[in-house]
Amino acid sequence: MNIMKLITKITTLLLITLATIGCREINSLTDQNKKPIQGGAYEVLVVCNNAEWESSVGAKLRELLEQPVEMLNQNEPMFNVLRITANDFRHLLLQHRNILKVVISDKATQAQITAEYDVDAAPQIVLTFQAPTQQSALEYLNTNGDALLKVLEIAERNRTIAYAEKHNVKVLNDLLRSEFDIEVRIPKGYELRSQSQDFIWASYEFPTASQGFFCYSYPYRGKGSLTADYLVAMRNNFAKRIPGPSDGSYMITVEQIPDADGNYKPFTPLYRSVVVNGKEWIEMRGFWDVENDYMGGPFVSYTTINDATNEVFTIDCYVHSPKYGKRNFIRPLEHLVYLISFPKSVQQSK
Repeated sequence: MNIMKLITKITTLLLITLATIGCREINSLTDQNKKPIQGGAYEVLVVCNNAEWESSVGAKLRELLEQPVEMLNQNEPMFNVLRITANDFRHLLLQHRNILKVVISDKATQAQITAEYDVDAAPQIVLTFQAPTQQSALEYLNTNGDALLKVLEIAERNRTIAYAEKHNVKVLNDLLRSEFDIEVRIPKGYELRSQSQDFIWASYEFPTASQGFFCYSYPYRGKGSLTADYLVAMRNNFAKRIPGPSDGSYMITVEQIPDADGNYKPFTPLYRSVVVNGKEWIEMRGFWDVENDYMGGPFVSYTTINDATNEVFTIDCYVHSPKYGKRNFIRPLEHLVYLISFPKSVQQSK
């Protein structure tokens, strides 16, 4: 029996479970004989008839899927939504990477979402949202909307992870292992830009954009080493090693942003704790700039303690894309932290 064909029922209690576990199957159980997926990253094909799409249910789905990505320089939706009717759902559209079917019918006993993987392509996720009435559908989305987004995000993340498992840069993997005592798989396309003590910088260059990351470490001296102010100070300390386009220019962290009237006000990066693969990290999101030049963009960093070395370790990821959107560059960078693990000796020492 092909597990990827099994329909996983998502009730209110199980939706979060699917978000954290179900999509993991994409990595290990994808059918290699399936056709490749169609559509762009972070694109969702919604199969929904006109009545539902023009109702409060359709409005809620658009509100959820198209809400802005946090901490970007301009508004970009979490997902690009393509909507078609059930009659038009055929041919290449069956192979879309992310499909959400909406069915409002009195034949449904309750509002729920079911999920299938790799139905007509791989790695694909097909969600079916069914409810007996529009009201029950709306209530379900109000309660479980965030978890629905998480399921779709994890599907995209797992595609990044699956690609990195097969296509990675051994030279960078070895350098990061040697310098920071970590195991990592950096996806193909990244190249080493600079290396110095406790610091490695790599980037993936495009004709009109750049996505890069730099890793650094320093001694852990207690909780003060992990405060927001200290992390920003250490970020600036290491970011100076990333040169800007002109002599004497270098990367810095934005600490002031203009308000609606054009007046500058203090700005502090978003700071929160997240758990990745069972390990606690501090996530920071903000903006970077270049001292003595004009250049900038968003960044996201992840910081944790390497118990084996008693050092603070950070992977700091940035995007420069002045002409086009930044979402599809920052998202794969966010996934890099899921490709990092610590040696078994680290886990055993806890």
